Amino acid sequence: MTATARTAKDRAQTDARGAGHLDPDKPYPLAGITVLDFTHVLAGPTCSRMLADGGARVIKVERPGVGDDTRKMGPFLKDGSSEYYRFANVGKQSIAIDLKNAEDKALIRRMLGKTDVVVENFRPGVMAKLGMDPDELVKEFPRLVVCSISGFGQYGPMHDQAAYDTIIQALSGIMDATGTPDGGPTRVGTSLSDITAGIYGYCGIITALLARETTGKGSTVDISMLDSTFALLEHGLMDALGPRVRPHRLGNRHPFMYPFDTFACRDQPLAITVGNDHLFGILADVLGKRQLATDNRFDTNAKRSDNWAPLKQEMEAVLTTDTAAAWRTKLEQAGIPVGVVLNVDDTRKLPQIKARAMVKNVGGYDVPGSPMKYGRYNSLGTLSPSPALDEHGDAIRAEFQEQK
Repeated sequence: MTATARTAKDRAQTDARGAGHLDPDKPYPLAGITVLDFTHVLAGPTCSRMLADGGARVIKVERPGVGDDTRKMGPFLKDGSSEYYRFANVGKQSIAIDLKNAEDKALIRRMLGKTDVVVENFRPGVMAKLGMDPDELVKEFPRLVVCSISGFGQYGPMHDQAAYDTIIQALSGIMDATGTPDGGPTRVGTSLSDITAGIYGYCGIITALLARETTGKGSTVDISMLDSTFALLEHGLMDALGPRVRPHRLGNRHPFMYPFDTFACRDQPLAITVGNDHLFGILADVLGKRQLATDNRFDTNAKRSDNWAPLKQEMEAVLTTDTAAAWRTKLEQAGIPVGVVLNVDDTRKLPQIKARAMVKNVGGYDVPGSPMKYGRYNSLGTLSPSPALDEHGDAIRAEFQEQK
């Protein structure tokens, strides 16, 4: 088969796979799972939104007249609704419930009897005060999975302290690891600790649901934002836990490989990542500096890592003669992993992002798509918009009304 024919065949297979992933009529992997969602702001709602993307029925319990705090947080759209709330709550149903009201508490007990998963992100102890201690819930409803997401977890000396994403980024080590060597600690440019805890919460819930299928028993799931963020710090922990070396900020440079960095071009930065000596030889050829590959300062990865500053200077002397886009084309054709540094407003327009439905229109507004693509199941995620406060309240109350 010729290269042209092989390319055409690969393209056809890829197009067919993409069309399958974007089929809205495929069944959802979590269809039939009911989730009672007591979460608010971001970490918990991220977790329950992922469950909704999987096809679970997510019933969001909100405070009467107020709702989730993010309903009042910007940015706001023309209709006055919160984009923050919309992103974290697509695909859910909303019921306004007073958790201290006797009738509403009785309604919650009836709902719990038909629920598979409870997700909450109150401070530890709050659920117990509301009469829904997670351990007791699992005893009362043995098949229930109860996931609690908090700043520091349900136990430990800091467990009852309040936490927001920035606090956790500061404490976890990730803030100190981010930024340039000559600058100060820098918050990662997204609510990483919140979102990571939500993702780990989803993983824990799915694991517990799978175990329930073999044991018949549910479980509590205890997710800490601090644990979740700390677990991400592989480079720093390799130094701190192994040779007991105190790590320091490196900017965009990889601590153990080079060139693995961003480099100045004529117009904008370009990320170039070379993981072995063979690729470095190819890079040297593309740059028109074959001598770099045999220079005794740069002929092994260890030497390149030690002598990264002069190597970067040598590379940028060539790279700044042309645009990032031009160099990206040359390096990509040669097989060098490379990428232009983009603003997220540019990233959302990439054909790759569009092809994988990572931006989807739900209820007339664009929201992020689901990163999980299944062969057999629906990969688009939920196509239902985020709910108005108590939008489904009457219907849910009728569904779970007390049987007489």
